[in-house]
Amino acid sequence: MPTRTHRSRARVVPALFAASLALLLGGCSVDSTSPADARADAPKSDGKPLASGRSGPAVDCGEAKCIALTFDAGPGKDTPELLDMLKKEDVHATFFLLGKNHVLKHPDVVRRLAAEGHEVANHTWTHKRLDQLDKDAIREELGRTQDAIAEITGEKPRLMRPPQGRTDDEVTEVSKELGLSQVLWSATAKDYSTTDSELIKERILDQAGRDGIILLHDIYDGTVPAVPGIIAELKKRGYTFVTVPELLSPAAPEPGTVYRP
Repeated sequence: MPTRTHRSRARVVPALFAASLALLLGGCSVDSTSPADARADAPKSDGKPLASGRSGPAVDCGEAKCIALTFDAGPGKDTPELLDMLKKEDVHATFFLLGKNHVLKHPDVVRRLAAEGHEVANHTWTHKRLDQLDKDAIREELGRTQDAIAEITGEKPRLMRPPQGRTDDEVTEVSKELGLSQVLWSATAKDYSTTDSELIKERILDQAGRDGIILLHDIYDGTVPAVPGIIAELKKRGYTFVTVPELLSPAAPEPGTVYRP
């Protein structure tokens, strides 16, 4: 059972995360759009949301209490187990994949991600900070991953997440050129720093909110075991899990745009 100190630390840390993210993006000149604003500005069809990419009825996140579960830097050895969990819970997620040593190493998992209705997205080739590169290098980091994923799934991703959330005008320009929207986040467990699955779960639950985007990594030992508890509790709180494009629907992801809750 967690101690009082442990519980207090779990409550304090999310505030530090939020402050860190604000500092991280504070010097960036690139404007961002929230999911709610994207939906409000989108065209409607007979007053109803346009159909999403998922089979079955579209989710209206203007009415439903939606949240998007996203995973970075995979696929990895635990991703098949994670996919089994998501299938059991009927949850679709968004996976921002690394090209080198991940997409190339696990093509069958990438193929499964697409086949099971998850959103397959781009997290660069080698996880270099894009805001520290020139346009040609940015284009190579994103373009090589686009091509590698397309060779496996038949489709190029429409979303990307810049490593560390670092973006600038040049990243935005190249992203637009490649047909990629940029997706940031509102909740993170910093799961690269702990193997404590209970703590990972607590951190996410403390930060969860409507129209939120959860950032986790399916390559760290403590993360996948934390997912069932996160899903169960958020469902209990009335959340509907959606992919990032479903969170934006009826808007379509706009290339170059930065989306942040």
